[in-house]
Amino acid sequence: MDNTNQKKALINSEIALFLRGLIIGKVLTLIVIGGLLWWLLKPNLLSRSSVNSSNQSLNTGPSTGSTFQTVADVPTASFNYGGSTAWASIRQLVDSQIQSDRPELQLRYLDPLNGSPGSSSGIRMLLDGQLDFAQSSRPLTDEEQAIAKERGFTLEQRQVGMDGIAVVVNPSLNVPGLTVDQLQQIYLGKITNWNQVGGPNLAITPLSQPPKDADTVIFPSNSDLKEQALSSNVQYVYSTTDAVRQLSKTPGGVYYASARSVVPQCSVKALPLGRTSGQLIRPYSEPMVSPEQCPRQRNQLNTQAIKNGSYPIIANLFVIIKQNKGREQRIGDAYTKLLLTDQGQRAIEQAGFVGVR
Repeated sequence: MDNTNQKKALINSEIALFLRGLIIGKVLTLIVIGGLLWWLLKPNLLSRSSVNSSNQSLNTGPSTGSTFQTVADVPTASFNYGGSTAWASIRQLVDSQIQSDRPELQLRYLDPLNGSPGSSSGIRMLLDGQLDFAQSSRPLTDEEQAIAKERGFTLEQRQVGMDGIAVVVNPSLNVPGLTVDQLQQIYLGKITNWNQVGGPNLAITPLSQPPKDADTVIFPSNSDLKEQALSSNVQYVYSTTDAVRQLSKTPGGVYYASARSVVPQCSVKALPLGRTSGQLIRPYSEPMVSPEQCPRQRNQLNTQAIKNGSYPIIANLFVIIKQNKGREQRIGDAYTKLLLTDQGQRAIEQAGFVGVR
């Protein structure tokens, strides 16, 4: 009897040991299989996690608004354009971005064959069929519209930005500033000495681009002023670069141009300008950077005064479009739309101007 019980106990022990080993084996097998599956699936899980994290980052980022990529009907071709020298930083910074984002569009800047580059010469080249659209720092004149009408089309001006017109002199000249009327009287020959406007006893040497090629204007567009009406003392220069070079060597010299172009220059000084002598507004942001600090630091445009209209002479930036229902009109419209996107307006402000949106 005892032998029988011992045998049963031994059998039961062996069965229990077998079952325990079987269970442990299955557990170990499941662990191994699970580990293999985890290892095989790990890259996909990490990749999916990375994608989800990236998407979450993109979704929570700020909205970029309209961009160069969102503009439809951008023609695929090469186009000629030109005009205002004040637009130089836009051509360098903004147009290069446009062509990078929209490689199907190729823009080629053309200088005039005769005369100096500027708004006037650019509009003239557009009228003559040498350009597909023009960039201007002044509005169209009645004469330019009349010429277009005679040639079977019209011209449209579309504003995309704002600039100021700054008056610059030799850094050594000590004068508090000028009113718009005083500036005009200087170029008409009615004011000829700086002592007439609170400065030293020094003859005024006014510099200007020829009116027919002018980039900016200080007389109203409806003015009857003609080229011969300017003072015989006015010395004509080819470009703003030439004017700045001459001013640095001419103690009594004065010149007006795009504020964006001349305010940052080291060798000239921008004057406050006002509608009245009691309301002189600086075209640069304070504090003024002295010539000794330049070019390590440069004066920056007083964009706030241009935005709020307190600065007395604003130069609006226009795209001049030939309305002829042809390729010129298509590219003029598309280029304007590109500049008026959120991306375009930010780029215009990065180029040193004031946006219109």
